[in-house]
Amino acid sequence: MARADLWTRDQLLLALRLYMRVPFGRLHRLNPEIIQLADRLGRTPSALSMKACNFANLDPALQARGIHGLSNLSNADRGIWNEFAANPEAFAAEAEDAAARLAGAEVAPADVGYEIQIPIGETEVERIVRARRVQSFFRAAVLTTYESKCALTGIAAPELLTASHIIPWSESVERRADPRNGICMNALFDRAFDRGLIAFDENLRVIVSGRLRNNMTGVRLPCSLDAIDGVELKAPNRFPPDPEAIRYHRERVYRE
Repeated sequence: MARADLWTRDQLLLALRLYMRVPFGRLHRLNPEIIQLADRLGRTPSALSMKACNFANLDPALQARGIHGLSNLSNADRGIWNEFAANPEAFAAEAEDAAARLAGAEVAPADVGYEIQIPIGETEVERIVRARRVQSFFRAAVLTTYESKCALTGIAAPELLTASHIIPWSESVERRADPRNGICMNALFDRAFDRGLIAFDENLRVIVSGRLRNNMTGVRLPCSLDAIDGVELKAPNRFPPDPEAIRYHRERVYRE
């Protein structure tokens, strides 16, 4: 006989989505965001916060820092985490779809950080909706990972921050929602990174392209672009940049 208190798939999706969007220290029953979501899910805030905290036991970055969640992991918890790890893009699309259904909305929030170019085709509308939802998930997860601060400058104004893809959006569908394929940067550095004008070495220190340095002569306000060379990226709390993605960007996107 099925247990009445078993978590549904949508509830598990939304619990892991919550984990991605909320700093670990705020995953408690008094958090208004948890109270509101728990009410909509028909769960208590304590149950939802404990479920979200369970995922810390599956998060390698938190484990490496000696941070552990609660000990009552279920097979369902492990299963949903493994689905996310295996295909973040598919997980993000499904989780955001569940969030949209719960909110009675047709699309996810439009604040994705930048415009996404979607090819025209038979399923253009569906692809636009999916892309927006995936990017919304990615942005929230990356900004949370970096405490909503630029990893190079410490700027903490969300309006100026972008979740930068290391392996570009267009180059890998599977990595589009992977927080380890993201870095939180201010809009200027994001643009330079996206255009291959800066990259990171194996130690996550900035490499500045000669194309950029050569265009700094006579600039009235260099905006730190002249001083960023060699600056080390601030390590995030969770989901550190994947070294293979960093290498891919340096070898395939960066232009000396």
